[in-house]
Amino acid sequence: MNITLTTPAMLFPAISLLLLAYTNRFLTLASVIRNFDLSHQTDNAQAQIANLRSRILLIKRMQEAGAGSFFLCVLSMLAVYADYQAIGSSIFAFSLVLLLYSLWLSVREIRISVEALDMHLSYVNIPIGKKSK
Repeated sequence: MNITLTTPAMLFPAISLLLLAYTNRFLTLASVIRNFDLSHQTDNAQAQIANLRSRILLIKRMQEAGAGSFFLCVLSMLAVYADYQAIGSSIFAFSLVLLLYSLWLSVREIRISVEALDMHLSYVNIPIGKKSK
């Protein structure tokens, strides 16, 4: 399959915005961690700490995969520009695979985030989906 120089270039805004969203998630989670009250060592606090650790790890992997995808996207554009069409197409395909991996990790992190909210709400005895009176 032949791709033009504009094919990988179309991913630039998407990947850039995705990395910005991942950075915002990281900064928000870092703020939550810094403000976490460690004085209450309950089972709930331990579960929340484990949840926060797994989310930080996922966000790190999301950012790495997103940055790798961006790097390979640029590399594929260079290859296409230098008339190495087959190599450029292959690199672009791998860039798309890394982007898919990054998005899959994002979905996993969102699910863990929802579990954290559920954990917090169960601690205050308000199950998700039910309105408080």
